[in-house]
Amino acid sequence: MSLLLIALGAASIAYGVSVMLVWSGSAFFAVWYAIGTALAGCGVAMRQGIWQALPWALRVAVGVVAALAGAVTLGVAALILTTAHTPAPGGLDVLVVLGAQVRSDGSPSTVLRYRLDTAADYLLDNPGTHCIVSGGRGANEPCPEAEGMARYLESRSIDASRIQLEDASTNTVENLRNSKALLDAPSDQVGIVTNDFHLLRAMRIAAKQGYANVHGIAAPSDAWYVPNNVLREVMGIARAFLLGNM
Repeated sequence: MSLLLIALGAASIAYGVSVMLVWSGSAFFAVWYAIGTALAGCGVAMRQGIWQALPWALRVAVGVVAALAGAVTLGVAALILTTAHTPAPGGLDVLVVLGAQVRSDGSPSTVLRYRLDTAADYLLDNPGTHCIVSGGRGANEPCPEAEGMARYLESRSIDASRIQLEDASTNTVENLRNSKALLDAPSDQVGIVTNDFHLLRAMRIAAKQGYANVHGIAAPSDAWYVPNNVLREVMGIARAFLLGNM
C-alpha cells in the first residue's frame, strides 16, 4: 500500500506538471501537486512506521474523511460526465457562448476554440439563429474575451450582424446573468455552448437565473485533461452550491 501511494503521488505531481506546461491562465495545476504530495507523504509515513504510531481514532477519522471526500468527488464527477453529451435541437433563437482564456495574440485558447467551433457549426446549420459571445477581459488577456470570440466566429463565415457581444462578465454566473439581459424575449429558445465538462454547472446556474427554455450544447475537450477539468468542475460546483448560485 505504501509503495502504491508513493507511486500515485508521483503520478499526480507529473500530471500537474503536464497541465502547467500548457498554461491556460489558471493555477489549478497546483492542486495536483498538493494531492501528489499528500499521497506520497502518506506512503512514506507508512513505510517509516509513522502512520502506525498515530492513535487509532485519528487514523480512523482520517480514513473516513478521505473515503467520504473520494465518494462525493466521484459521484459529482459521474454527474458531470453523464451530462456532457446532451443533444440540442435545431432552430434555437440564440446561442450563448461562454468565454474562456484568450491568448496574448488575441486568439482563443484551445478550450475556447472548441466552444467557438461548436457554435460556428451550429450557426452555419441554423441561419435563423444568432449568438451572444460572453466574456470580459482578464488581467492576462489583451482584449475582452467576447471581442476575440466575435473575430473568430467571423473568420468562420458567421456574419457580424448575427453576433452580439457581452464583454463585462468575469465568471460563469456573470456570463449567464449579463447574457440573459440581452435576450430579445424571456421566451427565447436558448442554447448554452460550453465544453462538455462545464455543461452541468452552466445549465444549473442558468436554471437558477430563470432561463425558461434552455438547452446545453456540449463542445469537446482534450481527453488528456479530462481529470483536471472534471476535478476543477467538482470544486466549482461545490463553490457555486455554497454561494447559492445553483
